Parts: sequence; C-alpha cells; structure tokens
Amino acid sequence: MDIRDNPSLEQIEMRDPVHLCCLALASKLGSDKLAYPDSSAYNGSLASYYSLQQETIRPACILFPRTVHEVSNAVQILSKNTAYGCCDFAIRSGGHTSWAGASNIAGGVTLDLRGLDSVDVKENGAMVQVGTGATWDAVYTKLDPLGRSVAGGRVAGVGVGGLTLGGGISHLSTLHGWTCDTVRNFQVVLSNGAIVDANADENADLFFALRGGGNNFGVVTRIDLNTYEQGPIWSGFSLSETTVLDANIKEFVRISTAKDYDQHASFMLSFAYVGPLGGSLLANTLTYTKGVENPPIYERILALPTLMSSSGIKNITAASDDLAALVPHGASTQYRTRTIISTEPVLHAIHAIWEESLLTSGKISGISGSISFEPIPPVMYERHAADNALGLADRDGAALLVVLLDIRWDNASDDELVLSTCKSVMDDVSGPRFIAPRFIPILTS
Repeated sequence: MDIRDNPSLEQIEMRDPVHLCCLALASKLGSDKLAYPDSSAYNGSLASYYSLQQETIRPACILFPRTVHEVSNAVQILSKNTAYGCCDFAIRSGGHTSWAGASNIAGGVTLDLRGLDSVDVKENGAMVQVGTGATWDAVYTKLDPLGRSVAGGRVAGVGVGGLTLGGGISHLSTLHGWTCDTVRNFQVVLSNGAIVDANADENADLFFALRGGGNNFGVVTRIDLNTYEQGPIWSGFSLSETTVLDANIKEFVRISTAKDYDQHASFMLSFAYVGPLGGSLLANTLTYTKGVENPPIYERILALPTLMSSSGIKNITAASDDLAALVPHGASTQYRTRTIISTEPVLHAIHAIWEESLLTSGKISGISGSISFEPIPPVMYERHAADNALGLADRDGAALLVVLLDIRWDNASDDELVLSTCKSVMDDVSGPRFIAPRFIPILTS
C-alpha cells in the first residue's frame, strides 16, 4: 500500500507523516494490531523491555503481528514508504538487548513480534520450529518433558530471534556449537515482503549470513532448530570474598585452557560489585550438562570458601529461571564485550582495572554489576567455523575468553558518568597485552 493512495488518510496533516504509516498498517492489518502512546498495550510492550534505555524510547505506534503474512504485509508498507521519510521501523523479539534503539525506535514504528511465539516439536522430537517472538524458557518447557533440548539461551525471558541471529552461547555450545550452528532453516520476510526459507539448499548465502551476522538481512519470523537428547543438568552459583582471588583465577584458567576440554562444562567467573552489600565479590556460575552432583571438574572451585552457594540437579527450564532471577528488568543497563586470551596475568590485570574504576568506588548511588569471563574453547568455535558468519575459522586453536561488562544503575542523572566510565574500563581491557590475536567482537546473551 502506498500511503498517498488511501483517501481516508488524505485528511492527515503531512507535517506528522509517520502517523500515515501507522494508519496504513491499521487499514491493511486491522486497528486491533496497532497500539498508540499511553494505551495499555503500548505501555505494556514498553514495560516488557529488559533495559530502561529501551523502555523509555517512544515509537509513534507499535504493531503486534501474529502471522508471517501480517509481517509480510507490514514490511511491504513500511519499506515502500520509507522513501518518503516517514516509515522508519524497528524489529523486536524478546527485547533483551540493552542499548537504546536495538529493538525499538523513537518516533517510528516498532514491530513487536512476541505474538509469533509458537513452539512446535517435529520429526518425533528431533527438530523444533520456534517463532522468533518466543523466549527460550518457553522452548525448554516444551522439550524438557521429552528428554530433549536445544542449544539455546541460558536466561529465561531472552528472545529466540535476537540471540540466534547474534550467534548465541548456550550451556550446550561446547557439545553442539553456537546456537546459530544448530539452525536447520530460517523463515524470512525480505524487504519486498517476499516470504522465503533460508537453509543449506535454498538461499544458502542468506542462510550463512543469518548464522551470526545479525538481523539486517530480513525479518526472521521462524527458526527451525535441531534438538538433542538432554536430561537434567547440574547448575550452581556462588559468591566468595576476594581473598580467594588467586586460587579462583588459577583454577578458572586451568579448566578453560585444558587441551582435553570437558565438553559438558559451561562456566563463568565474575568480578562483581553489589552496591547494597557495599563491596567487591567473586561469583562463579557453574554448569555441567550431565546430571552429576558436584562434578569433579569443579572440585577445587567448589572447595573455596563461599558467602552463599546455590547448586543442584535441575532441568534446563529451572536453570534458566535461576539465572533470570539474577538479572531483573527495569534498570539502566550497559553491556560491553571484548575477546581476550585466557591467562592468569591477564585476569589479574583486569581485576586491578576493575577495582580501580569508579564503578566499584561506592560513589555512584544504586550501582551494581560485574565484569565476567566465559571460556570459548576451540572445541566450541572450530566445530562449524566455516559454516557461520562469526569469522572464527582462523583462530589457531587459541583458548579464548569473552569478557562481558554488565552494569546497572538507578539514576538517570548518572548516565553520562557511568557510560563514560564503562567505555574507559573496556578501553583499558583493549590493550595489546589483553586482546586475542585477530580481535573478535563476540556478542553474548
């Protein structure tokens, strides 16, 4: 639909042209699919974003499609009329990416895909077709009773679409690869509204690009994923005082650099600062994808003194709920990542940078966060390196770590200070003694 061709829209003043796009969508798809500022549906959509930065962006309207054909019609209208400068739009799946504008748009049209949330098990459980508006916990809820799972996100509430298109790290990634490596097929709406499949046989170039290349190649509406036999896992989280720093780093590096890396191990070490507790702590997030109580691989970490520890054998749904409880919605949030080499001197140097920063000084009210390290062993990134767009085919077998700076704070008046400090910290972590050869800007979720 060309917005100039609809007589019912001619009375709208062109000095506010974006509303023509909203009205064109309502005319084609039905007014019940659109929400406008201050309506309950509009406010509910914004309130469901993970970060305050995304929540406070105000689109002119929000579209809630429920079928791929509705997405196709919407894309045709929006793409055709972008030339008139009035139909800029954003695509939202789970809304968990924190930076402003990642999946929302000021003064434009936001497509909220959460209505595309089907989870259909196929081929006697060997494959699952998932709408990109679904969240990973919904997928696990369907698969856990079948004794199967997918290499999906680890935190309940994270959307299937964004994590998969960005690569995706899973508890099962050392066994099966990145989330994007386990995709059989993408259903995609192209910019002209065409609905296509992208897989190894059809649109293979698009299939390659979507596996880790991001979301600018089309609107992905369904993802078909391989499933794998998977029973309950062992999962745990602990907090310790920094007096065990040396021993914790030593053991973390030993496990993460092992030549015979245990493919059932998925773990993170975090240097944490919790404002209400008034100080710095160490956090270990440990998972073992066999249902083994207190896995021997973590024996030395588990022997360290702790302030609290929560671990046990559980299904993947419960494990994702546990991690979601650690990262509540609604705060101002900043994520930054780097990829580094895994050595003890590197981790000690980063700990010093962290402790000397304003982020852990206690001078910013309501601040908390962490700088975390997650192993990316060769057994994970080499498995399908030639088949995805992540660019990891020539890493020479290096033991890599993804560094994730994750900061939350309360007061908007501190935004500039916090953001500049986060940049400064990660700039320091980007020095030549830290960064892995052929720097890899990996995103995690």
